[in-house]
Amino acid sequence: MDVTATNQVLAVITTARDRVGGSAPIFYVDDFSELEQVAVYLSRVFMAAIHDLGNGVYIIVKH
Repeated sequence: MDVTATNQVLAVITTARDRVGGSAPIFYVDDFSELEQVAVYLSRVFMAAIHDLGNGVYIIVKH
């Protein structure tokens, strides 16, 4: 049996510790350069899309 997660937030990457919460894994980074790098790496690992929510918050979503 093959189980695949779809239409779910798989990860949150942020520079702002006080702006995010929830049950998805949260990755805290120091600057926007690191934010983009971590988002790209995670999207490749999960084979998922990056969505920029603004204000230093990206989410990785499997569609």
